[in-house]
Amino acid sequence: MSATTTEPLTLEEFLNLPETKPASEYINKEIIQKPMPKGRHSRLQGKLCAVVNQVTENQKIAYAFPELRCTFGKCSTVTDVAVFQWERIPFTVDEQVPDNFELPPDWTIEILSPEQKPNKVIGNILHCLNYGSGLGWFLDPDDLSILVFLAEQQPVLLQGEDFLPVLPEIQLALTVNQVFGWLKMGG
Repeated sequence: MSATTTEPLTLEEFLNLPETKPASEYINKEIIQKPMPKGRHSRLQGKLCAVVNQVTENQKIAYAFPELRCTFGKCSTVTDVAVFQWERIPFTVDEQVPDNFELPPDWTIEILSPEQKPNKVIGNILHCLNYGSGLGWFLDPDDLSILVFLAEQQPVLLQGEDFLPVLPEIQLALTVNQVFGWLKMGG
């Protein structure tokens, strides 16, 4: 009698599975389902995309995608906000946005949810940086801080009136307080 072992899925097998809600990620041959976004997460994600796209889309500088699956480096992750420089968006032959992005974003933004483990989320940012991303933000809504990752530099913890670095092509001046100020609506 032989024992049966369950082999972990390959990246290709994972990508052929139906999408889950919330999305699942493939990291180190493990499938990890992201937590369902809640109010603060959703608000910050929506505002970040809107603010970036307001200053970049018409000039074809860059575009911020919410919840975009990016597959590269033997992993497939769903970044809260993935910002791509316009010339790196792999448009289809008829100039449409493709379904599949098989490259890292230029700027990756992750927003910590209460159910998430910070090191796992930071690990996703580091994975992007290891494969060519130039900038990563890790937002922690509980302590109103943003940990900033720049390629080949030590992370920097920013708070309060600290200005946040953005991609060099993007003309956008934001402080940490401004970003978390978006959580107060209509007041």
